[in-house]
Amino acid sequence: MTNHLPKVSIITINFNGTAVTADLLRSLEKITYPSIEVIVVDNSNKELGHQLPIDFPWIKYIETGENLGFAGGNNRGIEAATGEYLFLLNNDTEVDPGFLEPLIARFQTDSKIGVVCPKILYFDEPDTIQFAGFSPINPITGRGFSIGYLEKDKGQHDKAMPTSRAHGAAMLFSRTAFDKVGFMAVLFFLYYEEMDYCERFVRAGYSIWYEPASKIWHKESISTGKGSTLKTYYYSRNRLLYLRRNTFGPQRILMFLYYFLVAVPKNLLGYVTKGDWEHLKAFWKGLIWNFSNTSKDIYDK
Repeated sequence: MTNHLPKVSIITINFNGTAVTADLLRSLEKITYPSIEVIVVDNSNKELGHQLPIDFPWIKYIETGENLGFAGGNNRGIEAATGEYLFLLNNDTEVDPGFLEPLIARFQTDSKIGVVCPKILYFDEPDTIQFAGFSPINPITGRGFSIGYLEKDKGQHDKAMPTSRAHGAAMLFSRTAFDKVGFMAVLFFLYYEEMDYCERFVRAGYSIWYEPASKIWHKESISTGKGSTLKTYYYSRNRLLYLRRNTFGPQRILMFLYYFLVAVPKNLLGYVTKGDWEHLKAFWKGLIWNFSNTSKDIYDK
């Protein structure tokens, strides 16, 4: 690593979760990397985070006045950032004190690296892996898997390597790459936006890396219960939206055939069998959204 330690802008979104965001900020107070700024974008519509800049006067605090979603909130943070590197970090994470140095060191090995992610473990089970890289996404089915998912961390995924995409909970990218790629697509609002963003970095000629020497802990539950209808709606809407934006040529035809002959019937049958009419309605609504938005509309940022 060179003697120059570039400034890193850490951007996190608070959405009705001030206590969790405060835990992250206390974690960031302990890091060893000397050149950072922390930007908290407050998307809250119930529990505003006005106490945060009082308790942590060293942060940049941006109140949006509305829920701009994951992409919109991060874009506001990026607009305010002054660092050479930009780090999108979930507010429900806590970090290892030395987590930034290996990420920056990885960038300095190759100018074509655009995005780097740390190893992500579960906060409640800190020796259990959530993310150690991603397999490539199948352009027809839109499916991929998280490497190391739910495995006990015994060092089996301690080799840095390129990965197909970053994890949205913690992704660091260079200002140089951002200047080529631009802001996240706000039309996703929630879910799949980071996958779409990664595709754009790759198409711009950059690689994405997993760096296991850096660790964070994510407070997401290992065992999630029944999802909300809002989640069902955005997953239904944005899975197809992502595929429409990122599948090309003959694969695009195969994608549509698979999606409407296999994926959609399978999901509809599952909801009908369970008698889950609310989630069925949300799934259908998300699907129909894609028919009312043309190919031109889906590339509007």
